Order: sequence, then structure tokens, then C-alpha cells
Amino acid sequence: MTTPQAALPHLKVLDLSRVLAGPWATQMLADLGADVIKVERPGAGDDTRAWGPPFLQDADGNDTTAATYFTCCNRNKRAITVDIAHPDGQALIRRLAAQSDVLVENFKVGGLKAYGLDFESLKVINPRLIYCSVTGFGHSGPCAERAGYDLMMQAMSGLMSITGHADEQPGGGPLRMGVALIDVLTGLYACSAILAAVEARHQTGVGQHIDMALLDVAMAALANQGAGYLNTGKVPQRQGNTHPSLAPYQTLATLDGQMLLAVGNDGQFSRLCTALDQPAWAQDVRFVSNALRVQHRAELAALLEGVTRTQPTVHWVTLLEDKAVPCGPINTVAQAFAEPQVSARNLIAKQSLAQSQKSPDAIQEIVTVASPLRLQGTPPVLHRPPPRLGEHTLEVLADLGLGVAELTRLRQLHVI
Repeated sequence: MTTPQAALPHLKVLDLSRVLAGPWATQMLADLGADVIKVERPGAGDDTRAWGPPFLQDADGNDTTAATYFTCCNRNKRAITVDIAHPDGQALIRRLAAQSDVLVENFKVGGLKAYGLDFESLKVINPRLIYCSVTGFGHSGPCAERAGYDLMMQAMSGLMSITGHADEQPGGGPLRMGVALIDVLTGLYACSAILAAVEARHQTGVGQHIDMALLDVAMAALANQGAGYLNTGKVPQRQGNTHPSLAPYQTLATLDGQMLLAVGNDGQFSRLCTALDQPAWAQDVRFVSNALRVQHRAELAALLEGVTRTQPTVHWVTLLEDKAVPCGPINTVAQAFAEPQVSARNLIAKQSLAQSQKSPDAIQEIVTVASPLRLQGTPPVLHRPPPRLGEHTLEVLADLGLGVAELTRLRQLHVI
């Protein structure tokens, strides 16, 4: 993760996005070596800098005013502050865009046109620019001008309707996912689209506009549930931790809690039955095929729990893993990060702040989840911690050729 060689050091990315979806995409590019310049509002910055608790802690373990949320999607970037509502600020963004390969923004539809920073305006000064817009509903359709947020998309797309327990069960009702997964998925799709546009530019020599919508991504994320509805007309329902198409594929009670069992085929089910000293179950006419097990899932689950409740989770996980039956504990986040496999895959990235970078809050180290991308020849890089607000403003603008007098003037006007 610390090799100086990377896949995208030739790409310059201007990041006008904030919160999660856009910054997630640009952090992926930054992890792969792109030079990402994050533009924020002077004096305020990205909203997520204040989205806490939880907050980063100082050397004594006390909370600071810096929210941890910001750190999850802004490492490896250079941060500048520019007031794009000011004409001089708009001029700075145009100069940066003229030198950029990619621009990512998540303003409302038409929000940047008033500043002359929309795609049609910027492609005139940089025909090679790949301009990625991230909005709630996209740039077309009756909802295009509406604001959109992750939770709205979970609700509108139907994802919440299939997440949680059935209404008649304890705690029943639709549930949001534990993270803003639609934002994260939109960032992933946006990064893929950007890299596809870069490849296309090799052939055409020109950039293009990318129209990413959270709702589009949420609908795509329905995956098998969406395909099931579209091809049968049957509306999927909430069914807790069971699977609509597989059984047993669910949580099961154990002596000291719960475990997760994920049986995906008849061979795995047969090995499960043997491991539980119940080989006859694999020949039971109710359970001999997956389709039949799904039909009789409640009966099967009752039989399974009659056995799994007799021993603690670790017993069953150890036993079934040895028999190649997919299973595992239901970890807390703390337990997940303590997993030996997580450590072996170097999924925890620690970045110390240089003395010159340390904030008045005396934050000395920032810890993030490492990039899951594993490129053998050009792996992700880890060269900058999530930046302080405006940390690189003078550096980036000096690269544009602005002298001390001009920088002083812009600072006096609160443009930077």
C-alpha cells in the first residue's frame, strides 16, 4: 500500500463534490494515484467535516471538532478552498478545469451553469475534460430538479421494503441499511464510468458528460430481487435474515448467540447434515433440493436450531469450516476489525500527520479502511491523510502561476 508506483498518476481530477458518493469515487481515483484536488467552501468545507459524533481524538483520547465521517472518503487528496459564487473564484475553477482530465460534481441539476462551470461551458476551454455529475435523480425525467439523498433512494427504490423483518414479526417493518450504501455504490459506478470515459478518450480524443443518479444505482442494486419482480410480477417481501431463493441461508440461534449459515448447493447441505450427525436430513423428501428446502424453510430452520442451540457459536464455526460449509460469526464492527483475515489483508490503514500538518486539535494519526483493490503491478498508494480544510490552497494555486500579491488579494476578498 506504500509503493510509489500507481496506476493513474497521469490523471488530474478536480473534485467539486461533497458528502459521500462523489468523494467516494474521487478517493478511489486518488488511491490509484490520480492527483485529486478537492475544492471546498472557505470557512466551512465539506458538510461531513462536522457530521459527528464520532469525532477524531487527540493524543490524550479526547474528542476534537473533526468528524470521522470526512476521513472515510477523502484521503490522498489535496484540499483547497475557493468561493465559486465569486467571479474570481469561478475564474480559478476554470483555470484548474483547463488543466484537468476529470471533474466530479454533485450540485443540483443546473446548479453550476449560473457560474459558467457546467459541462457545456467547460468543454469549450478543455474538450478533453471528462465531466461527471452525481445527482439524486439524474439530468432527465420529472424528478431531475429534486434534491436526493441516500435514505430517500433506499425508500423510493424498494430496497427498504425488502430489508428488515416481516410486519407480523417482532421488530417488523422496513429498515434502512446500516451505511449509506447507495452513495457508496454510486461512487463505485461513477469511478467505473470515469475510467471507461478515459479509455474512450484514447480513441476519440475528447471527453464527455457522465450523468450518474442515485436512484438509477439504487434500482440496479435490486439485483436478483429486481430481476425476480420484472420476470414474474411477484413483489418481493421482507423476510428478515433469510434468503428468497436459498435455504438454509440465514442466521441460526446457538448456545451463546447467533451464527450465520450460507448453504448454496446440495453438496454443502449434505455435508452440513453429516456434521450435525443428522445425515438423514439430506435424504428427507422435504429437503433433497434447494427449491424444496426453500418451500419448507421454517421446518428446516426449526430442526437446525434444535441442534445449533446446544453448542456455542465458535464450536459450530470451527466444525463447519472444517467441512467446507460456509458459515461464520455475526461480528460487531470491533470484532470484524479484530479478525486475523482483516489483519492479514492489511485492511486497516494508519496515516501519521507530519508536524506541519497537525491541527490545533493535535490529531496525530488518522485511521481508515484501506482500499480493497489489489493490483499486483500498480497497487493503491497511501501518500496523504485526509486533508485539513484548505491545506493545499497556496500550493495548488502557486502551481497555476499565481503570485504572492494575487494570492493576498484573493484572500482579502475571501475568495480563498
